[in-house]
Amino acid sequence: MIEQARRFSAPWRIIELEEAFRIEDATSSPLAYVYFSDDTERRVITGYMSREEAQRIAANIAALPDLRAALRAKDEAA
Repeated sequence: MIEQARRFSAPWRIIELEEAFRIEDATSSPLAYVYFSDDTERRVITGYMSREEAQRIAANIAALPDLRAALRAKDEAA
């Protein structure tokens, strides 16, 4: 039996929660969580990122559909 590829509708967006960023697709399905802590001591213990680091990672994840489209367009033009 062949499984069909899952599709995650673009655009993807970032939702800020209390101590995490959730990346969702256009249908509000959660795709990823990036956790952070504003407390320096807690970050050392848990390995969490700072808010700025987590936001940067979340933004890069959310940009993946646009990046794939750009790469696909570049390949088609070549």
